[in-house]
Amino acid sequence: MATEGQLVILGAALFAMGLVGFLTRRNLIIMFLCTELMFQGVLVNLVAMGKIHGQLDGQVFGVFLLAVAAVEAAVALGLVVLLFRRRGSLAPDVWAIMQG
Repeated sequence: MATEGQLVILGAALFAMGLVGFLTRRNLIIMFLCTELMFQGVLVNLVAMGKIHGQLDGQVFGVFLLAVAAVEAAVALGLVVLLFRRRGSLAPDVWAIMQG
């Protein structure tokens, strides 16, 4: 079983990998997946902090975060499909100049 300190380090590493991937990749789907990776890093840290402090607050916030991540995934995936159908590309540079 992992200790609380190991869980915090794991959560920080997941968040850092997601942040690096989000800032360096130029594909909307990969950026979306990196955002989900950051959510999971925060979730692991919430559960670890709840375990460290002996309270259920971390788990409650974790369940709320899972619900938010599921809604974000549905909306983002719909937007990615719509954007790909309009321009035929998932590169963010194509969408940098949007017309109103």
